[in-house]
Amino acid sequence: MEEGSHQKLVDHLFRHEAGKMIAVLTRVFGIHNLGVVEDTVQETFLKALQVWRYGQLPDNPSAWLMRVARNQAIDLIRRQQKLADLSEELVSLIQSDTEYVIQQFFLDTEIADSQLRMIFTCCHPDLNREDQVALTLKTVSGFSIQEIARALVSSETTIQKRLYRAKEYIKKHSIQFEIPVGNALQTRLETVYIVLYLLFNEGYHSVKADELIRYDLCAEALRLCKLLAEHPQGSRPSTLALLSLMCFQASRFDSRIGEDNAIILLEQQDRQKWNQDLIQSGKYYLTQAATGEHLSVYHLESAIAAEHCLAPDFHSTNWQTLLFLYDRLLELKPTPIVQLNRSIILAQTDRLREAIDTILNIPDLDHLLNHHYIYSAVLGSLYGDAGETAEALRLLEKAYELTSSLAEKKRLAEKMKPYAGYCHK
Repeated sequence: MEEGSHQKLVDHLFRHEAGKMIAVLTRVFGIHNLGVVEDTVQETFLKALQVWRYGQLPDNPSAWLMRVARNQAIDLIRRQQKLADLSEELVSLIQSDTEYVIQQFFLDTEIADSQLRMIFTCCHPDLNREDQVALTLKTVSGFSIQEIARALVSSETTIQKRLYRAKEYIKKHSIQFEIPVGNALQTRLETVYIVLYLLFNEGYHSVKADELIRYDLCAEALRLCKLLAEHPQGSRPSTLALLSLMCFQASRFDSRIGEDNAIILLEQQDRQKWNQDLIQSGKYYLTQAATGEHLSVYHLESAIAAEHCLAPDFHSTNWQTLLFLYDRLLELKPTPIVQLNRSIILAQTDRLREAIDTILNIPDLDHLLNHHYIYSAVLGSLYGDAGETAEALRLLEKAYELTSSLAEKKRLAEKMKPYAGYCHK
């Protein structure tokens, strides 16, 4: 295997395995030693790159990484001068057979538990909401600083400060590495949902220039959400609704991008390519979520996704039902992106001018138009449908400049083709 291939494999594994390794090592060393944990994980991957470069690729790279991380943990513990520097749980368990105790932490069931502990610890209520989200994306899912900044619509410098602030607070206040119970669990679940939602969206609407959909991020969000749903403390209606939403959205992956890496809009997508197993899973989890009296934004968003996935073709879509669902969603989640998506549904119900006015009434629209391409792209398309060519072209050009996605640029270029030769006045 060539060196470049080794690097790609290590990068791929880092995305899939780093969060697991950080979680289980944090259970060993304690959340106050998160810096030591991250250094250990980094050293493990550097060792993998060095060893595998010479052709010594193991049959099971993931297991190899876990084994090396485990051995490094054992070596570090044996060199510790004070057991108090480790996690309280480990100190209470260690008698004479350190290696055996550590090995138990690396069992599959314990790794899953450690990941949930990490998620809930990062979402501790004493941390700022923004710090909770940033720290979870970094430690649990291996997001880079740049990816977190874009997912949270922030700067890299700000994200670095958030991570530093969160880690220092955890260390200073001896935050416990645990899954909370009772009321404490419910207060943290909402932040956990936000993190998983952002993780999936980052994959579904990737900011990478050459990759619209990042399957690994979406798969990670699905995995963590399923992990939460299968845990007795996490199996709540909102959890199941979020998992349902992810299944419905992921079912359309194979139809969203053409062979030339161009975006295929919903109306033109080949519905034969939609993953029926995921659609059925989405239906199952949404049905399971329909208990109790609480209606969450995830219930509504999943119901919206279901309407699209279950329609036999685009023209059979029940737009009036979708508009009703968006009206309810806007009550619970009055955000610019919900208003924008609702305007698209309005346009499908022959209320084009109302759709345009809806976007024009979004607060701070000028800022959104100048910094987030999707607003200019949608508004430009609607102006084009209304026959207002000059405004349509101006906004589509703006969207083209703002997006870094090559697939989005191709789609916008196609949108502007009918206006070729038109001159701005």
